[in-house]
Amino acid sequence: MQHTRSSIRIWDLPTRLFHWALALCVVGAYASVKLGGLYMDWHVRFGLATLGLVVFRIVWGMVGPRYARFATFVRGPGAIKRYLQGAAAPAGHNPLGALSVIVLLAVLGFQATSGLFASDDIMTQGPLYARVDEAVASWFTSWHHTNEWLIIGLVVLHVLAVLWYAAVRHKRLVRPMITGNARPHDLPAGTPPADDGPAIWLRAALVAGAAAALVFWIRSLEIVADFSFS
Repeated sequence: MQHTRSSIRIWDLPTRLFHWALALCVVGAYASVKLGGLYMDWHVRFGLATLGLVVFRIVWGMVGPRYARFATFVRGPGAIKRYLQGAAAPAGHNPLGALSVIVLLAVLGFQATSGLFASDDIMTQGPLYARVDEAVASWFTSWHHTNEWLIIGLVVLHVLAVLWYAAVRHKRLVRPMITGNARPHDLPAGTPPADDGPAIWLRAALVAGAAAALVFWIRSLEIVADFSFS
């Protein structure tokens, strides 16, 4: 159901699946690195999955439905200023939320990419660690650790923003990202619904397949480094 008197389809199924899969990967990567030991294999897996998801979202931001496209929601500083001054929010991401999306994709993309070259100097390294010299690997490893704190900060801000919208503006952000539908009175008059259905899902499957193939190819480039002292 895309459009009824009580709801309007805003978020297509692939965009929603991406959102929750990315959240799972971020939590999984953080938990596994804190547990350490054998869980580090899962940390690498979650990192590779994150890379694939970010690649998918970048492409989906160009070929996906109306409200998933960057061209629909990415705006300049002027739009952000007007929104903060009280301008009505458009359907989908508001200008401030759009900035959050871009920053999160950039930061998580860098984290996943730097992890390809990082090492814990014990038993775990990224798939491309052995393909660069030690200085480059050390640089990526250092920034991989530092960037973790930026991710934590952004995630906290994201959660706080969702709570603020619910408490202060009485606007639901979580439910539409689950069901795909928003209440008409939360949207500008005349908001058209987003396309969502088998044709969109097939397009997303092709994009996801290409992103997965890229990740598997990167993983195939791994050279197992020898950390033994013998």
